[in-house]
Amino acid sequence: MTRKPIIAGNWKMNNTKAQASELINELKPLVKDAECDVVICVPYTVIETAAKLTAGTNIKVGAENIAWADKGAFTGEVSAAMLKEVGAEYVVIGHSERRQYFGETDETVNKRTVQALKEGFKPIVCVGETLDERESGETEKVCKRQTEGAFAGISAADAEKTVVAYEPVWAIGTGKTATSAQAQETISYIRGVLKSLYGAETAEKIRIQYGGSMNPANAKELMAQPDIDGGLIGGASLKAPDFSAVVHFDK
Repeated sequence: MTRKPIIAGNWKMNNTKAQASELINELKPLVKDAECDVVICVPYTVIETAAKLTAGTNIKVGAENIAWADKGAFTGEVSAAMLKEVGAEYVVIGHSERRQYFGETDETVNKRTVQALKEGFKPIVCVGETLDERESGETEKVCKRQTEGAFAGISAADAEKTVVAYEPVWAIGTGKTATSAQAQETISYIRGVLKSLYGAETAEKIRIQYGGSMNPANAKELMAQPDIDGGLIGGASLKAPDFSAVVHFDK
């Protein structure tokens, strides 16, 4: 099974429209010949700008969250229809910052994932353990719970449309990175959980990214691992040369 790599930038709460335009215009020629899928997941306020600037290119645009409801009294949430209207195709769900700061749970991650799939989006579903959980030997327990929770009630056909991002919380924005062996071991385990849910054929089709401080210096080594199919890139996605270097990890 050959899975096409996917490198996705997660801008988090960064970049105004003007800053986004400058970054995207710098990025476009640098990644136009990429052999992997290239995605930028951007703040709600710049999705429309990003979609217009990337139209006709190989760069796809995603949102950083999605509401589980179609509409209604959900102050601060943004619906699938709203995201479609401005041009988002992908959506990050369950990022550790959402879990840590905004009360996201396995249940709400599942509800958002179900909604995203129902509305035709390509979800990037995040799972991963904290430093305390890793040091307590609970990495597999946590990843199993989060993966099973996220995919509850989701068919094999829909699961194949989903990207999983393994992001060890202790390696996000800290400068720390899991070794390639650590990342491969855990991502292989997550694929095993998916195999138990859907069978080997489906599990082998689902792409699993590494999302803990992947950068130009370590991307090639991480991407050489058999179960790592891409990266969910934070800080390095905010500089076009750095993001391009990750996209061209095999050069």
